[in-house]
Amino acid sequence: MSSTHPKRVVLIAGPTASGKSALALEIAEAENGVIINADSMQVYRELRVLTARPHFEDESKVPHRLYGQVSGLMAYSVAQWQRDAVAEINRAHASGKTPILCGGTGLYFMSLLKGLAEVPEPPSEVRAHWRAYAGDLHAALAHRDPTSAARLHPSDRQRLIRSLEVIDSTGVSLNEWQARAEAASPLKEFNVQKFYKNTPREVLYQRADWRFDQMLEQGALDEVRALPPLEAAVPLMKAIGVRELLAHLKGEITIEEAGSAAKMATRQYIKRQLTWGRGQMSDWRQV
Repeated sequence: MSSTHPKRVVLIAGPTASGKSALALEIAEAENGVIINADSMQVYRELRVLTARPHFEDESKVPHRLYGQVSGLMAYSVAQWQRDAVAEINRAHASGKTPILCGGTGLYFMSLLKGLAEVPEPPSEVRAHWRAYAGDLHAALAHRDPTSAARLHPSDRQRLIRSLEVIDSTGVSLNEWQARAEAASPLKEFNVQKFYKNTPREVLYQRADWRFDQMLEQGALDEVRALPPLEAAVPLMKAIGVRELLAHLKGEITIEEAGSAAKMATRQYIKRQLTWGRGQMSDWRQV
């Protein structure tokens, strides 16, 4: 697995509870590595336990970066993470270490591999026109952008509208914007090794259930209790377990009901991650 390439980067992706962090730690210890977080919830400092951030003991063994470095009360975009991740990758190389990016957020990895298309926002009148359009969206797109239309299903209304908005407002297809972004992707000149932690779904479900019980024993409820009053749009509210445990703290449900709801939400999330992995990471090395 090792390489002497001066710009080597290791990517480790996979669903929740698949053992990504353990694999990253193993590689980092063996190859003088730095582990860089690629999980959209583990960036927030308020929820160490509930987001299953690496233990203090693991963090003491090898350097860990981008874990808990921003407040979950503020938005933190994919573009912001991309800039921070690239800075940490360069910093690792400058110090002679191997950067190892580990996490379950597919969009984070894609932002490094394919770049981010900086498409201008369409004018409000263009957006309103296509969102209210009662005709055949697929036919309309095929007339303006046959290549994009050929790649989209006629029933995929959301993506059809997005493609029409872009071609109508910029004169350039969304595919072209994305191709330009990929041509300038941050890892284009790097030696990238991509690993996908492949674990059977039922095993993931069992691990996730057990892990949530462990989180409760390790103080997840106190962690949520310590949060300030949260509005629905606050990023922290996206963390699985926050809504459920808040409902318990308000006396709306029992702790057992909160646990069951959180475990079900985790299973649904795992299912979405597996679907993403099959569609977007089929060329990654399965481990």
